[in-house]
Amino acid sequence: MSSPQDPAGSSRNQNPQRENPRSEAAKASLLKTHNLFRAFIVAVLGAFFVFQLDVNYLWLAAILTAAGVVFGVVLLVRAVRLRESRLVLFGTISGLVVSAVMVLMIAVSAAFFNQIRDYQQCARHALTEQAASVCRTELEKSMPAQLR
Repeated sequence: MSSPQDPAGSSRNQNPQRENPRSEAAKASLLKTHNLFRAFIVAVLGAFFVFQLDVNYLWLAAILTAAGVVFGVVLLVRAVRLRESRLVLFGTISGLVVSAVMVLMIAVSAAFFNQIRDYQQCARHALTEQAASVCRTELEKSMPAQLR
């Protein structure tokens, strides 16, 4: 009787060390990269959703965005240097693009903090489309003339 063979025709090796050729250091490095990637995704998505809440939470969105940028740069360096998976590299680049947009949005929101805060308070109490239109008009009037 012959030994069991896989579809390719070669006999299976029963040595568990041969089936998983990665060393313990490589596994630890991959685990660290994946944990950094998870923290990066949480920071980027957290910054995006906190920014949507209210302008009063701008400080928290800025902190999460800064953490996302730091995690992203560290991940980008690790992914290129250690040749990690392409999914991590693609996700990191995409997240860094989102973080760059968030930096711009946070900067503009910080520059016009009072106007945006007043608009949000007005829009929160606007029950009709006409009242919301009044809020937008007030926001436009409160902006500098160069931006109208």
